[in-house]
Amino acid sequence: MRRNGSEFLFQLFALIIASIIVHAIFVTVIRPNADAILQAQAAMQASGQTVVVERSLYVVLRDYEQEACFILMLWAMSIMAFKAWQGRKERQFLQLDLLGISENSAIRVEDCDRLIAPLQQLPEEQQRFLLPRALLQALRRFGSSHTMADAATAVKEACTTESDRLDSELAMVRYIAWAIPSIGFIGTVRGIGEALSQAHKAVEGDIVGVTVSLGVAFNSTFIALVISIIIMFFTHQLQLMQERLVLDTQDYADTHLLRNLQLGQREQ
Repeated sequence: MRRNGSEFLFQLFALIIASIIVHAIFVTVIRPNADAILQAQAAMQASGQTVVVERSLYVVLRDYEQEACFILMLWAMSIMAFKAWQGRKERQFLQLDLLGISENSAIRVEDCDRLIAPLQQLPEEQQRFLLPRALLQALRRFGSSHTMADAATAVKEACTTESDRLDSELAMVRYIAWAIPSIGFIGTVRGIGEALSQAHKAVEGDIVGVTVSLGVAFNSTFIALVISIIIMFFTHQLQLMQERLVLDTQDYADTHLLRNLQLGQREQ
């Protein structure tokens, strides 16, 4: 519960900070430049000059839907960065010898308490890592059932549970990846609606309002889809890293513990 509470606070503050940063950039840089470009184009058209509409990045990004998409993108990136940092800390444990036993040494039932003690002495945060939990469960199961199969089952159950937990914690990122294109489509609907409401002006020869509204429609969808592609790429990379962590933990437990339990049973 403490871990879930800290992650919730992190996500909340990350959303607030992302909103402040993105909104400040839009207010101070993007919208002023975009409005200046649009006003210059409108003035040229009003004076009867031929207007060559250039696709400016400021104009493409200026609307509220794009701002919301960038806020959600930074929020998702911060969540994924936090989870990648946690995964990196857990992966460092795979480089340690937590059991302190030599290669091919037999582990008997009476050795379980001795091997469990250093795992229980780890800091509370490190005890929640997957590797110590998997080893601890395997040793306890072996000590109570006296069978290597039960110890292997305990490792598999711990890794399966962790895999399900990691997958469920990506639900917010997947929701953001789904919400961003939806926001882009909202901008499309809003832009088309505004363009239709100004159709009479286009008939009279004033097409500025219609083109600006259609720009809202297409620009919001364009930006939203690009951001969604970026987020999905990093989401799959994070998921791949987490899956490798679980698989490497199973391999660690098999190499450093389960094989030795089997040797111990043969010696008996």
